[in-house]
Amino acid sequence: MNERRKAYVEKLKAQLDEWNADIDKLEAKAKKAEAEFKAKYEDDLAKLHLQRTEVKAKLAEIQDASEEAWEDLRYAFEKSWDIYKESIERAISRFK
Repeated sequence: MNERRKAYVEKLKAQLDEWNADIDKLEAKAKKAEAEFKAKYEDDLAKLHLQRTEVKAKLAEIQDASEEAWEDLRYAFEKSWDIYKESIERAISRFK
């Protein structure tokens, strides 16, 4: 893996770690929520978990791709990444 791709992947992994910590905090809030809000929080968290799984799979594809293919995969990945980022931000703002 070239240095540029390695740095790119490491940056994304660090951001995923931050978001995982945010999700953990949201899960703690959901556990304490009243029944009427708890179902909504759990639904939001389930969607975040699904999106996180998809993003991790696409990141793995980038890591495993050939030098020729990884740039093309990166552009497709960034769209998924942006959607996941927006979902995290929306969830955090709703859980406040």
